[in-house]
Amino acid sequence: MRTKRFQNRITAGRFTLPAAILISVSCWTLTAVLLSETETQQNGYSLWETFCNFCIPTWANRLFSFILYAVIGYFLIQLNNTFAIIRMRASVQTSVYLLLISVCPSLHMLYAGDLAAASFLVALFFLFRSYQQVRPTGSLFHAFFFIGLGSLLFPQLMLFVPIFWIGAYNFQSLQPKSFFASLVGWSVPYWLLLGHAFYHGQMELFRQPFRELATFAPVRFDYQPWELATLGYLLVLFIVSAAHCLIAGYEDKIRTRSYLHFLILLNFCIFVYIGLQPALSVHLMSFLLISVSILAGHLFVLTNSRSSNIFFICAFIGLFILLGFNIWTLL
Repeated sequence: MRTKRFQNRITAGRFTLPAAILISVSCWTLTAVLLSETETQQNGYSLWETFCNFCIPTWANRLFSFILYAVIGYFLIQLNNTFAIIRMRASVQTSVYLLLISVCPSLHMLYAGDLAAASFLVALFFLFRSYQQVRPTGSLFHAFFFIGLGSLLFPQLMLFVPIFWIGAYNFQSLQPKSFFASLVGWSVPYWLLLGHAFYHGQMELFRQPFRELATFAPVRFDYQPWELATLGYLLVLFIVSAAHCLIAGYEDKIRTRSYLHFLILLNFCIFVYIGLQPALSVHLMSFLLISVSILAGHLFVLTNSRSSNIFFICAFIGLFILLGFNIWTLL
């Protein structure tokens, strides 16, 4: 181990994930003490407001949020174990994800985008499973079912439907039957919502997600300081990771390359949408962190050069600087 670079010692170490969990818990405890008055931003979504009206205390809100992020982190391991996106150390992307979440104190509260991101990750799993399937109908049905399910809480999740169709086409699983299966899968949650709204005489509950989807705020550069710092850090991490995937893609299998190229496209679209709708950045950042952590994990595990080691060290130090800056701006 002494002959290895710092980057390889961390990514290949068996204590990397436990250390990331310990750092994450410490950061959450620190922000809970320093930013105890932080409240969840209201977004006007009917179903989400119904959930929030249970008057959940702040400490329970933080706890639920941490548990949800932990579940997402565990599912990232299962995603890699199933599809072998990273050939070594399947827990690295989860470590990166937990650290990225930890340095964003505003994301330590539970948002509609967090629950939608969990549904989004499950949809991503079924989309990847449809790769070159002879009968991809079932996989695409389930993928778009979870897209529809998540969009009940965060209607803008429906904007990812065309991107998932592009991914299904690139995975050679978009056929006439699977296309209509995806439409049926997406519509099932709304049929259930329609039945509930009609039975209880609350049709406004059914129309609300579509109204929210059609609402487009004016495009303007309106970000909080912590959002600018976090998005800038994630953008640099994404550019370097995407460049590595495109340049050194020949080292991966064709199947893995297809997955990585789709994640690059997905990340690019999320960045564009955050740029167009700054008001939704706190929700969309939950989606961004998932795909960025996978690409960053792929970069850190599969590179072994002096330049990559320097970048890894700078990225690691940058996390703590970002944490301090974000806490300072939110005090």
